[in-house]
Amino acid sequence: MNIAHIPCLRPLAIVFLALVATIAPRAQELNCRVEVNYSQLAQAQESVFTTLQEAINDYMNTNIFSNAQFAVNEKIECQLYITVKEYSDGLIKGDLQIQSTRPVYNSAYTTTILNFKDSKIDFEYQEGDQLIYSINTMESQLTAILNYYAYLILALDFDTFSRRGGDPYYEKLRQIVLQGQSSGNVGWKAFEDTKNRSAVLSALTDNSTQMLRDMLYEYHLTGLDQMSVSPEKGRAAIHKSLQYIKQVYSAAPMSVGLSMFKDAKMDELVNIYSKATAEERKDAYDLLQPIYPAESTRLDKIKKGAEK
Repeated sequence: MNIAHIPCLRPLAIVFLALVATIAPRAQELNCRVEVNYSQLAQAQESVFTTLQEAINDYMNTNIFSNAQFAVNEKIECQLYITVKEYSDGLIKGDLQIQSTRPVYNSAYTTTILNFKDSKIDFEYQEGDQLIYSINTMESQLTAILNYYAYLILALDFDTFSRRGGDPYYEKLRQIVLQGQSSGNVGWKAFEDTKNRSAVLSALTDNSTQMLRDMLYEYHLTGLDQMSVSPEKGRAAIHKSLQYIKQVYSAAPMSVGLSMFKDAKMDELVNIYSKATAEERKDAYDLLQPIYPAESTRLDKIKKGAEK
């Protein structure tokens, strides 16, 4: 079994991996399910999108994106769902839903780490095009997007196992974003909108908001991963980690990091607080309600707790 992907051992494993990186073979990291939906198109050449789906599936599941060691059963479960809205002369426009999960220690439960919709997908693809992996050059807009989300998945996953454990992958993300910005393509520019790929990177690395990454560590490793041993202690750690969300909101109330947390974790928080004390439920509600006023239905469930 690969110790690098066991929650309680990941910090020690990072040191171990650094020592053996020069002699140990690298392993593929992702178990990625890919779907390309083109049902919104009035007329479409089905074979184009079939080969596109196959090409993306091969790209995400055969390329090696890091030096980390993953056993087959420890690969990160993730999904890319592309909705094609426009197609003309090889130019594809649409959106991309990205999801990733990780197992919770000593349980059958898996928790969502990333659940994000990129609405600025715009790339050229001709049937039969080869997708070539490179981190040093931008081979195509499509491969740049795929690289970006592969490294984002890795960065967030490693952040849940050790504090700031995703650092090497955020460096890769910076490189990819800079390449994207130089290309002039949509979705990469700083301040182009508040939820594009540049904004996501900024939310996770800017000094004023990067405490989101500390939240990921405390929420998962000291919170969820401990609940099989002590639900009360695990829930208390999760409760404490929510203070990071409050800090981010105070520093940058429009940060995309806040919506990313909501989309990944709000339903889970409803379940976690269903058996919490009345004081914990009230504290969580009072913290989250000003940040997510549109989420009144789910926040009310947190406040009320389990039905008697």
